[in-house]
Amino acid sequence: MTTVTLDKQHPPGGVERLSSWLLALAASIPALLMIALFAALAMAGPADAQEAECGGNNILSALKDSDPSAYQRVLDEGAAIPNGKGIFWKIEKPGIATSWLMGTMHLTDARVLAMPDTARAAWPSAQTVIVESDEILDEKKAMVGLLTRPELTMLTDGSTISGLLSPGDTQKLEAGLKARGLSLPLVARMQPWMISSFVSLPACEFTRKAKGAAFLDQKIAGDAKAEGKTLVGLETMEEQLSAMADLPVKFHLDALIETLALGSRMDDAVETMIELYLAGDIGLTMPMLKTLTPLGTDPDKGYAAFEQRIIIDRNKVMATRAAPHFAKGNVFMAVGALHLPGEQGLVTLLRQQGYTVTPVQ
Repeated sequence: MTTVTLDKQHPPGGVERLSSWLLALAASIPALLMIALFAALAMAGPADAQEAECGGNNILSALKDSDPSAYQRVLDEGAAIPNGKGIFWKIEKPGIATSWLMGTMHLTDARVLAMPDTARAAWPSAQTVIVESDEILDEKKAMVGLLTRPELTMLTDGSTISGLLSPGDTQKLEAGLKARGLSLPLVARMQPWMISSFVSLPACEFTRKAKGAAFLDQKIAGDAKAEGKTLVGLETMEEQLSAMADLPVKFHLDALIETLALGSRMDDAVETMIELYLAGDIGLTMPMLKTLTPLGTDPDKGYAAFEQRIIIDRNKVMATRAAPHFAKGNVFMAVGALHLPGEQGLVTLLRQQGYTVTPVQ
């Protein structure tokens, strides 16, 4: 069995893997992966999730005071990312009713759930609501559909997560799980990307979700259904989990270990991502995350593969599948915010389809 250990000096590429999972938590992780996690727990047995207070400090605020030059580098790098400012966009084309595109975070935080005033004002005019997957409204049905693909969520070769990690890393994992009311035996045969999602979440967010609180995408889909709007899902749970499974297992194991090594800084990272999201500064997310771990001189290619498979490839699928609905107008599309910016982000892809796409502040 392969044992993976974490270099105390954070080997080159570590930040790319760690940032991948934090980015995933922010916006790009498939929303249905989170559904799968909690549905899997419900099937395995009740989790003893205890109430936990939310915490965390803004990493960039501290960096501004401690290292102004590093802070400026973060700002400069973020400013260079195309369409990195704004989470709510107007979609226009002559002869077609106006549509809207909103970036989300797959979190239950009340600040995130509130949505921008501009988005709330545009909502009543929407006749069609598009989300990453409409299966988020029926997790039991979605999980039944996954029973034919157990390898997407479970280790099906007889191995366990403890056998894939060193004893020391297994102890760290056990402690991280315990903080979220979980035991190691409960998740022992889950795929590492499933377990990473448990320990990537702050304890307060985990317990809210475990108790049934809706994350933003779920709330939007539920509201659309309740109001009689047409609800459209762009992907299935199987497609989303398959994207995670396409990445090397070692990548996921390294990400899991490095997330555990971050410890309490996870709360700082998530709080900072939330504040950047609320400010519409999506382009600053990755530059901010890079400040958590020193970069090596030989960057690992793991993040590039993650970005390609989990963000860019899915951007193309989303843009293609959403196109017939945008052609009719009056659409409100809500997907993870990290799908919006960049040279191959949804804002750019929609412009390539002939739409005028402008941020709405």
